[in-house]
Amino acid sequence: MIKIKEINFQGIKQRFQVKKPWDDVIIFILNILIAIPLFIIVHQNLINPNWFLNIDRVVLFLLMIVVIQIILRFLRTIILFCIILYLLVLVYGSTIGNYGFNSVFEDYNSIMYTMSDNPYPQDIIIAKLLPFPNKSKIINAIEYQNPKVRNFAVMATSKHFKDIKGYSDYRTIIQCFAVFKEINSRWNYVSDPKARDYIATATESLLYFSGDCDDHSILMAASIKSIGGTPRLIHTTGHIYPEILIGSLTDLEKVNFLIKNVLFVNESNENKLHYHVDERGQIWMNLDYTAKYPGGPFMSEEILGALTLD
Repeated sequence: MIKIKEINFQGIKQRFQVKKPWDDVIIFILNILIAIPLFIIVHQNLINPNWFLNIDRVVLFLLMIVVIQIILRFLRTIILFCIILYLLVLVYGSTIGNYGFNSVFEDYNSIMYTMSDNPYPQDIIIAKLLPFPNKSKIINAIEYQNPKVRNFAVMATSKHFKDIKGYSDYRTIIQCFAVFKEINSRWNYVSDPKARDYIATATESLLYFSGDCDDHSILMAASIKSIGGTPRLIHTTGHIYPEILIGSLTDLEKVNFLIKNVLFVNESNENKLHYHVDERGQIWMNLDYTAKYPGGPFMSEEILGALTLD
């Protein structure tokens, strides 16, 4: 009969146990490393009650720290195993392109920045919008499939923000912001003839980067759509301006961080981002010719109509 050797649990415990005071130090560090991505996930899936100075999120983070600390203390004897497992999960995520070390760092930066620098929302859920003026002419003028428009947009992406690394999920939005920077830095406002709306095509506006608000909106929308972005035009009293689809509130956190800390640092310094939330909860950011950065102040806030180009 084969004898089964008795497992020495006490020996295993001593082998994996870290001596004091290093066990407390390691537990605290591991606590923080676990709490950050876990907090990000929980934060993104909870309704924000908008407490003053985001106190609710501070309380949530501290509560998570306490809970994780208690759990880790129960696992004190196998703390080294916990560390190795945590690192392996992040290494695996980094290797296959999912949630890894870079993702933890980027998400932490963006969410912490957004909590201290909230964008400025404008609610546009309106019961009934008016018909969009000159709709058919404007749609025909948005020549996003014209090679000249496409080539211009590609040129802008090569000229601005080409070397931005680490934000692959927002590459298209960053490239659309490059188009915004190129057009708005060159745009010259010129009025239409008296008592007549002159609708310039996108290729026509490329000649001199001049025209009124609808000409600017047409060129911006055509250029953005030509490289995969989703634009729309907003009609207000005596004005039309373009917006770009950002995505969800989670996407807004990342884009807010990008604009304020990476792409338009000087232009957006100490300024808020302005955007609209549609009836489906999607975020649309202002790209008006009066704005020096995406999400600049609205020239006119009254919404009469919207023309989405999806």
